[in-house]
Amino acid sequence: MGFDKPRLMIAALRGGSGKTLVTMGLAAAWNRLHGLRVVPFKKGPDYIDAGWLSMAAGHPCYNLDPFLMEPADMLGSFLERIQGADVALIEGNRGLFDGVDRRGSYSSAELAKLLGTPVVLLVDATKVTRTAAAMVLGCRQLDPEVPLAGVILNRVAGKRHEQVLRGSIQDACGIPVLGVVPKDPGILFPERHMGLVPPQESPNVSEALDCVAHKIADCLDLQALLHLARIVKPLGWPVGPGHAEKSPKRGDPVVVGIVRDAAFQFYYPENLEALQEKGAVLVEISSFARQPLPPLDALYIGGGFPETHLQVLADNEGFRASLGRRIEEGLPVYAECGGLMFLCREISFEGRSYPMVGTFPYPVVLEKRPQGHGYTVMECVNHNPFFAEGRTLKGHEFHYSRVLLGPNPSVSFIFRLKKGHGIVTGWDGLCYKNALASYSHIHAVGNDSWAEGIVRAARRYQSERMNGSVDRSADPDMRLSGACGYSTSL
Repeated sequence: MGFDKPRLMIAALRGGSGKTLVTMGLAAAWNRLHGLRVVPFKKGPDYIDAGWLSMAAGHPCYNLDPFLMEPADMLGSFLERIQGADVALIEGNRGLFDGVDRRGSYSSAELAKLLGTPVVLLVDATKVTRTAAAMVLGCRQLDPEVPLAGVILNRVAGKRHEQVLRGSIQDACGIPVLGVVPKDPGILFPERHMGLVPPQESPNVSEALDCVAHKIADCLDLQALLHLARIVKPLGWPVGPGHAEKSPKRGDPVVVGIVRDAAFQFYYPENLEALQEKGAVLVEISSFARQPLPPLDALYIGGGFPETHLQVLADNEGFRASLGRRIEEGLPVYAECGGLMFLCREISFEGRSYPMVGTFPYPVVLEKRPQGHGYTVMECVNHNPFFAEGRTLKGHEFHYSRVLLGPNPSVSFIFRLKKGHGIVTGWDGLCYKNALASYSHIHAVGNDSWAEGIVRAARRYQSERMNGSVDRSADPDMRLSGACGYSTSL
């Protein structure tokens, strides 16, 4: 089964050290210059870095998150997806030992131990010489069980700087330096408030990746890194309730639309695969296309950057009206973050307001600082089309927008947050008829009921349409009623 597949993690001492660029360049070099089948992974909740890694490797990038996923589920997902790979390449997040508490729970280090993966530590050498050796030595001694196997030096000022760094690290730590990236490697990728600009919005992606592949290949010892990846011990297949057998598809296929374009692009490939495994046929839809919504049994609207395409979305009145009508008829719609914003009445940004779908009669405003950032733990406390009451879901949020509910509103929320911010402090999830929207992003590997809930709602809607019982006469002014159950006064 390939449990001894070559695998390697690129980690760092802190966030902002340049590990995404180095990991991307390594993936591109192995793939484009050496013809290796690289399966990339990103530790933690992430869409943009993962998108670039996907493009660099020529293969979908998957996520591994010890907070969102149980160890057996995560290990099972990893082993399943590296079958047929020449090498699995994992990008860590933040610092190697950084987690949710002082013990570093759910850190890249803990993930490396779980997966038996050699770690190459990326060290930002800006204005530092022998102290870099102290930092590497500290990482090795803090937890000797972490398989720290090599170092890459980044942002090195010159040959003399490199010589001092190499010598001090090898003398004090006995760990090889496997690459040196200069202070200005001549690789530029545009950034904005959430990190790199997504590849979907970047021109000349292929040329940029060719450039980073050659630049990083010149800086790193690719053969030594591949050798490290290959000298790993076999992993055992997870057993127990955390890794259950996949249930077979039941019933006729259902058609689930995915709104996927430059405005809505945040989708975990595992989520889409989970929908297909449950019996969904996926159809990609663009919110930019000037045509009505096609026949569907359910719709999934992910997150993204609607704020960078507001005029295009506002001008496409036909699509927005079509979606609004289908929601009134009972189409199951599951929306996350940017999808929530799109389903609201309008979005205000930089002094202008742009009309959106209007299913939820509230304006949304973009702020200059994050309004919610981090993991979420949600308890489902209210009736909705997708999740049973009492179920707990884990997710994450990162949004600069907020929904303006107005003074003293009486609003029904689906989720009580045990962790996170949400739409208002401690609450998330607006529901109208069969449309549910929240700021939390869900990962299917850690929430096995997610795909099942969407496909089950799609089957129910499909059956209602076939029997002619779809509601086409709902009062459009009866917002946030019916399926939402009781209200929570704020």
